[in-house]
Amino acid sequence: MADEPEVGLQLQPTMAELLEESEAQQELRRGDVVEGQIMRMDSDGILVSIGHKSEGVVPQREARSITPSSEALYQVGSTVQVLVLDASHVDGHILLSIDKARGESVWGLLEDLVESGGTTQAKITGFNRGGAVVDVGGLQAFIPLSQTIVPPGSDHEAVLAGRLGEEITVKVLEVNRRRNRAVLSERAANREQREGAKDQLLDSLAEGETRHGRVTGTSSFGAFVDLGGADGLIHISELSWSPVASVEDVVKPGQEVDVYILRVDREARRIALSLRRLEATPWDRAAGQFVVGQVVTGVITKLTDFGAFARIDDAVEGLIHISELTDRQIRHPKEVVGVGDSISLKIVSLDSDRHRLGLSLKQAEIEATPTEYRDPEPEPAPLFVLGTSSEVTVDNVEGPEADENDS
Repeated sequence: MADEPEVGLQLQPTMAELLEESEAQQELRRGDVVEGQIMRMDSDGILVSIGHKSEGVVPQREARSITPSSEALYQVGSTVQVLVLDASHVDGHILLSIDKARGESVWGLLEDLVESGGTTQAKITGFNRGGAVVDVGGLQAFIPLSQTIVPPGSDHEAVLAGRLGEEITVKVLEVNRRRNRAVLSERAANREQREGAKDQLLDSLAEGETRHGRVTGTSSFGAFVDLGGADGLIHISELSWSPVASVEDVVKPGQEVDVYILRVDREARRIALSLRRLEATPWDRAAGQFVVGQVVTGVITKLTDFGAFARIDDAVEGLIHISELTDRQIRHPKEVVGVGDSISLKIVSLDSDRHRLGLSLKQAEIEATPTEYRDPEPEPAPLFVLGTSSEVTVDNVEGPEADENDS
């Protein structure tokens, strides 16, 4: 006779059944965030199975964070996180919220970002006098005006109105879940992004090369140029070979320019640029424009004990030695010329390689003074011409004494 199976062993629950029974005994509490599966979606809301042999319903008012762009994630059979609003099984269903579950998740994310210093995405949904209102994963947060990117001097409300719906990168400054407060910064996130881009740019730049950029601003000492992730400075002395009175006489904000990479200081993270180095130097031009012996017009720029400096081109200066100012003896050049005087000068020496130019005022004056011309005096006519006969009548040969004798 075959052994009959022990009935007691067949009735013992499996391990999975024991676990399910244990879970069923655990009571859900208000504020719990659990995972569930969407069973049905209709005008009344979303029916979600949350395990524990329980079902819950998400009213439409608790599913407002589901946007047209995210609808594909919320279909029958999809897994979702929900927050328990009421676990008392009203009408046989637990009251759930997708919005608040997402909010809890976002709060946790923001708290982590405060600690880590990371960034996240936000959408501008509104604004007021104090700044911008943004949406972060269904959670409303605020960006103070000082932390938004708004051009100085502009109407910030008009600027923010034009940015409604824009996706931006933000950094988390403060999170207070109890007070439902999250403060973000667009400016800090942008600065961090630019710092990262600047590191990459600094590694790629080489002194002596030419880069294209855009002028982002000007000051009394130079112009700032964005090279694609970082700004470099063109000092006012590097804008032109000619003297520059105002930076905006040469470049203006928004202007596209090619610049010469003058210096790259990776430790100080600074980039020095030049505009004039892309042009021929004045001394290069002078070599083909001026020659020794040429008389030119110059402007006195400086006086010293040993002579005067004069500019004969936009940026070519030469020295008039004190001995070349005048023939007379002088103790100082100011006795002959003054700063700002425009005078004619003769080039007496030119060395474009060494950037040296010798000038002379007295030699230029000599060339400018015409030589005095005098007609030669006529020679007296001869009294007799040899080979000819002439009849000459002489009166009073005897002179006055003869007249006295006659009387």
